[in-house]
Amino acid sequence: MTQSLLSIIIPAFNEADNIALIYNALSEQLNDTGYKYELLYIDDGSADETLKNIQHLAAQHEQVKYVSFTRNFGKESAILAGLQHAKGEATIIIDADLQHPSMLLPEMIKGYEEGYDQVLAQRDRKGESRMRAAFSDLYYSIMNKLADVDLQNGVGDFRLLSRRAVQAVLSLSEGNRFSKGIFSWIGFQHKVVFYENVERQEGESKWSFAKLLNYGIEGLVSFNHKPLRICLYTGLLVLLLSIFYITITFIQILQHGIDVPGYFTTISAVLFLGGVQLLSLGVIGEYIGRIYYESKQRPHYLVQESNTSRSQA
Repeated sequence: MTQSLLSIIIPAFNEADNIALIYNALSEQLNDTGYKYELLYIDDGSADETLKNIQHLAAQHEQVKYVSFTRNFGKESAILAGLQHAKGEATIIIDADLQHPSMLLPEMIKGYEEGYDQVLAQRDRKGESRMRAAFSDLYYSIMNKLADVDLQNGVGDFRLLSRRAVQAVLSLSEGNRFSKGIFSWIGFQHKVVFYENVERQEGESKWSFAKLLNYGIEGLVSFNHKPLRICLYTGLLVLLLSIFYITITFIQILQHGIDVPGYFTTISAVLFLGGVQLLSLGVIGEYIGRIYYESKQRPHYLVQESNTSRSQA
């Protein structure tokens, strides 16, 4: 039986109640796989007892490793930190809230042993509200039409990556990270395993509607420039329509003289052109903002304490 090392990355933000639960669930599945393993908790600046509970586990179990941030840097930074510190030949990313079923791990490991560099876990939408499911379908439909990567509805961060897939992800050093897009962009052969949606057992979701909306916009602008192209086409269309309108109006003036200008026509033109301009400036601003943050070259996160050394730059 192989004795290769398997790394499990567990991003955690205010998940004190789930730290021991996810450890027990993962250990139960991993003890019979024949792999050595490390459970790498990434404490994303939690304000509760998350770090304390992780340290308690680490004192009892040598396979428990952790990295604690100085503040909340977000899940994308937590995933990156996990990949940079993971030492395994294969790495699995799993949430600490137990919504990713640990019983899938043996099947994911089997896919890795079959030679796949990525094994993706895809969930259904069972238990979600119709509105949320409809918004998800609409979002992925728009993304796959506009973005330069292919995103599958229900496929998130819960996946296994081979060592060369991890190295490929780490070679992409952009500051504004969208992991779903990055995982798709690197390619490699992949296998999909399916599971039913699992409701959270302890604690509350950290994803509000505003955070989900911002995350969606981040994904939309991170892997394509088509919104800028849409602004160009819209501006060109408005310009042509404006020239056509001015020409027709000028001909009418020559034929019939000058009439009292209508309020509706004036206010409609002002509002329409103003709306197009503001929308275009907003899209351009999103890209300029990302250029601004990239130019700062700030670190993705800062470590407060850790019991593991960084394995990848």
